[in-house]
Amino acid sequence: MRNVRLPSMLEIIFTLGLFLAIVFSFTTMFDLPIQLALFISWFLVILLGLRLGHKYEQLQESIKNGISNGLEAILILVAVGALIGTWIAGGVVPTLIYYGLEFIHPSIFLLATLVICSITSLATGTSWGTVGTAGIAMMAIGEGMGIPLPIVAGAVLSGAYFGDKLSPLSDSTVLAASMSKVDVIAHVRAMLYLDIPAYIITAFLFTIVGFIYGGKNTDLERVEFLKNALLENFNIQIWMLLPAIFVILMLALKQPSVPTIAAGALLGTIWATAFQGIDFSVALGTAYNGFSIDTSIEFLDVLLNRGGIQGMLGAIVVIIFGLGFGGLLEHLGVLKVIISKFQNQLTSAGNVTLSTIIVAFLANVFGCAMYVSLILTPKIMEKSYDKLHIDRRVLSRNSEVGGTLTSGMIPWSDNGIFMAAILGISTFSYVPFMWLSFVSIILAIIYGYTGKYIWYTKNKVQSVEKMAN
Repeated sequence: MRNVRLPSMLEIIFTLGLFLAIVFSFTTMFDLPIQLALFISWFLVILLGLRLGHKYEQLQESIKNGISNGLEAILILVAVGALIGTWIAGGVVPTLIYYGLEFIHPSIFLLATLVICSITSLATGTSWGTVGTAGIAMMAIGEGMGIPLPIVAGAVLSGAYFGDKLSPLSDSTVLAASMSKVDVIAHVRAMLYLDIPAYIITAFLFTIVGFIYGGKNTDLERVEFLKNALLENFNIQIWMLLPAIFVILMLALKQPSVPTIAAGALLGTIWATAFQGIDFSVALGTAYNGFSIDTSIEFLDVLLNRGGIQGMLGAIVVIIFGLGFGGLLEHLGVLKVIISKFQNQLTSAGNVTLSTIIVAFLANVFGCAMYVSLILTPKIMEKSYDKLHIDRRVLSRNSEVGGTLTSGMIPWSDNGIFMAAILGISTFSYVPFMWLSFVSIILAIIYGYTGKYIWYTKNKVQSVEKMAN
């Protein structure tokens, strides 16, 4: 019988260092696809697993388990690709863009983007659905106003993740709470102490920047030109928005994401046939191939020629390889070994908070999926919280801050790939403007070291009372 052991820190550093070197060299130096880098990285971890005494069959099973745990994300990505293609063909997205250009003043556009995406995400409980609907419209409106797209993407993602980690309908909210053994509503209330001040600060920042970019720098002639071009190529009417209202309403009523988004794509096909004069078979084809139009206006063509399942295939492959990689690392116990080395230093709420955020972030980096972070982080850190008698609500809150809010920052994670594919810009270009994430992380660490909004269990309270007596 083969002896199986945990990896040493030296083996972990060497393997993960080589992984990062491969990823960055492929994407920056050699201009090779990240999919290939992730696939090659499988075999790095497999070699480590064989060295540790694992059988190949076990390692292959861990790859399959990692992929299967993230299949819902892949299905949602497929459905959103179909949705975007048919919604552009059906005039839903062009109508959203038109009315956004009509009614949102450029100086408050970034603030409006933050608020609109926040409300959509709170109502639907999904950051992916928010970015795939309201997000792409706000990106197009921002481009029409001449506002830098990375900043617009930062406002979109700040709003989308704000709602995603507060809505009781959100998978990430439920997962973080359940893995920490905390009631969902109690978890949401604990998040509010962090999120409300973080949101106010973020809103203030986007308001200031909005006045800078949306004031004298706005090309109003460009805005009018874009509105007229949309009117020339699409039937723009208020009822074009009904498919969007339907999808948001169904998600708000906690209907399953994949069939709801697919039904929205079907409505987009019907709208394209009924209101845009597109043949039904052509309209249906946009669900797979994406929408294509030649308006002789390059700027408008870039905005509208997108979507379709085919356009998501590259992102799907990245997510599959990333999930498999994360499954391998979880099977080998890599993160558990890393945190065990720092266990002796986890003697205060501040150190535990900082460590939780770091572990959650690393789980996104090496697990390649938000679900990996939200599952592993509470499991790895729970004993440290219990030892210090810190309430599990703090654990669930810190897991969300480090897991959910950093998931979109990793170019090879499921969230990073999805957001970059939908928003049409690279992950590294929008990361500096994910201000809600950065403010939340800073506040969480401040709370930890100052003891602000850090709650303790009855055992801690009782021990303090005994010492006082």
